[in-house]
Amino acid sequence: MLQIKSFTFNPFAENTYVLYDETREALIIDPGCYEKQEKGELFDFIASNGLEPVKLVNTHCHIDHVLGNAFVKNTYDIPLWYHKEEEVILRAVGSYAPNYGFAQYQDSKADHYIKEGEWIKFGNNKLLCIWVPGHSPGHLVFYDELTKSCIGGDALFKGSIGRTDLPGGHHETLIQAIKTKLFVLPDEVTVYPGHGPETSIGEEKKTNPFVGENITH
Repeated sequence: MLQIKSFTFNPFAENTYVLYDETREALIIDPGCYEKQEKGELFDFIASNGLEPVKLVNTHCHIDHVLGNAFVKNTYDIPLWYHKEEEVILRAVGSYAPNYGFAQYQDSKADHYIKEGEWIKFGNNKLLCIWVPGHSPGHLVFYDELTKSCIGGDALFKGSIGRTDLPGGHHETLIQAIKTKLFVLPDEVTVYPGHGPETSIGEEKKTNPFVGENITH
């Protein structure tokens, strides 16, 4: 059965996820670890649980979600996957990272471009890749139908949505994508977002002030 472990890293309070099961194979999603202590926290969890990371995946490639890409890729010698539309977003990170205090940022490159509808397989699990653009052009979410779990990145938050004022962002696109790609999932699906606490599709459909049924503007 799929297990999900979350970590909160870097000054942006970004959620990094390690997914694994009884086979001990693991998937690492959006490693935001930058400081030595953060990298150690992730490494120690993986080691103490006897996990074997097999893939590194990005929901999208804004700086707070990719700070640990090079560390994870190099430490475990595993491939990096993300959507091709995120390539330009990731390539830009190195130019502005020092402005945010990340002078030691290390770049990383894709080993595979994810296409919508593709499956990410590890252990006894398979995650459906769903394209949810708007926060960034190639933003993906990863859905496990068996456990009704969704790694949502920065598309949908508890009571909020991803910002759309960054390069490649588009508000109307995000609203439409949430309604047509995420709100068609079962209400009981748990959403594990890129920032903040977990929520559910059902809760957000009813109460989210940006896209919920009770929206007043």
